[in-house]
Amino acid sequence: MIDPETAEVNSVRLIKIKGFEKDQNITLILAHGAGAPADSPFMEVLADALKNEGITTVRFEFPYMQKRRIDGKKRPPDRQPVLLEHFSRLVDEIRGEIAEGARLLVGGKSMGGRMASILASQREGIDGVVCFGFPFHPPGKPDKWRTGHFQELKSPTLILQGTRDPFGKPDEMVGHEEALERIRLRWLEGGNHDFQPLKSQQLSRDDLIARAARETRGFIDECLKS
Repeated sequence: MIDPETAEVNSVRLIKIKGFEKDQNITLILAHGAGAPADSPFMEVLADALKNEGITTVRFEFPYMQKRRIDGKKRPPDRQPVLLEHFSRLVDEIRGEIAEGARLLVGGKSMGGRMASILASQREGIDGVVCFGFPFHPPGKPDKWRTGHFQELKSPTLILQGTRDPFGKPDEMVGHEEALERIRLRWLEGGNHDFQPLKSQQLSRDDLIARAARETRGFIDECLKS
């Protein structure tokens, strides 16, 4: 399952998949969600869909997930400062590797996307943020909103969200317009937190992921291309 360009196969330190056809000047660092690794089926399909849109991806794992890969024991995510420090170091590393003038974005699945957005609210050197299934609130607790940092974002931000996502549905956005005014929010009809649609729909999960990748490309072309 691991791509041949993986930097360290055993620890899955980095998984790089180069985009093609459109250009080689866009790199998106993708963080995994709280419970699944960088090479989960969702992340594999997402990276491939982004590649098809000409977006190079770099996947990595937070320290707690690296430990789980070694001994197989499930752990809760590291504390937020640890996650952000790890993410920030990787941004500096990748920024030093890409061509001058190339665009570097951060993003991720669920918790990974949230950490990407928090990071982009705290530091420079990030050109954009893309979140796939943002955890606006814990399921069943819409009063515990997690958007306090949105007003501090220093980069254009896109959120791709399924309309059935228990972490944030369309009707729950009402009353939070001010918090979302700097966010580009695109809905994937019928998708849950993993972008799985209803069985009655004609589309598959992979179709919704491909649509999310196209939305990502459109966001980059509109907001970030100089």
